[in-house]
Amino acid sequence: MGVVLHQDVDCRRRHHGSTAGHRSLRLMIAMLCAPCILQFASEAGAQCTARDVLQNQLKPGSAPSAGASQVLIRSAADVPAWKTIALGTFADTFALRNALDAKGCSIGGLAEEILARPAFVVRPRKTEVELVAVSAAELGFKTDTATLSAIYARARQLGLELAAAEVGPQLRLQYLDQPMGEFLIVGMEPIKTWSGKPVILTVANSGAGLIVIGQDGWPDAEIPVSSRFIFARPNEAVPADGLEKAAALQPPYPP
Repeated sequence: MGVVLHQDVDCRRRHHGSTAGHRSLRLMIAMLCAPCILQFASEAGAQCTARDVLQNQLKPGSAPSAGASQVLIRSAADVPAWKTIALGTFADTFALRNALDAKGCSIGGLAEEILARPAFVVRPRKTEVELVAVSAAELGFKTDTATLSAIYARARQLGLELAAAEVGPQLRLQYLDQPMGEFLIVGMEPIKTWSGKPVILTVANSGAGLIVIGQDGWPDAEIPVSSRFIFARPNEAVPADGLEKAAALQPPYPP
């Protein structure tokens, strides 16, 4: 399109030729540029839609994601596996990102940045992991919001485990029928961007398409308790009474 604009400037500098010829050339340029402008507007609109939906999702008091039961969880043994996905199916992160592109799954700017960081790794061999989907309210929080560190501490106390970073993009690839408007935060160790900002991943269907996006991963980040998290379910979940005995030996998690 830069060449077309250059031609337009050259045409304006010419002082010979008919006025009708100039009008025809400008009309042709406009017709050539129109598809590019429409495509740019469409892409920008899709990005804004995903961003705006996420911001609304993270507002206190927002409606819980589809399928949230809001039943109080006493231990990981109370939580059935929500979905089993495969990890380690790609040789490296480049192949993983190419697979996302091939499936038409979008990657947000922060997500794309941390997928390129050395801290983001894929499993060296194929393994399966059981995932659970729970809200912070189901973990026992009764306030409107809770900090990320408190949510993680409570999940661990109940016997759940943080998911590998690879779970985010792999879940995106293996959850193509995600309901519209559902945002699932991956409970994972944050990965820092090049500027040092910690980021965690969210797998979403914003209404503008399937996407993986990054969000604030600071320990004190306030998260609405209606938000749903993805954690890994251990192979052998500990019953609630065993967890209560172990918890008695540990300081209480933040309220």
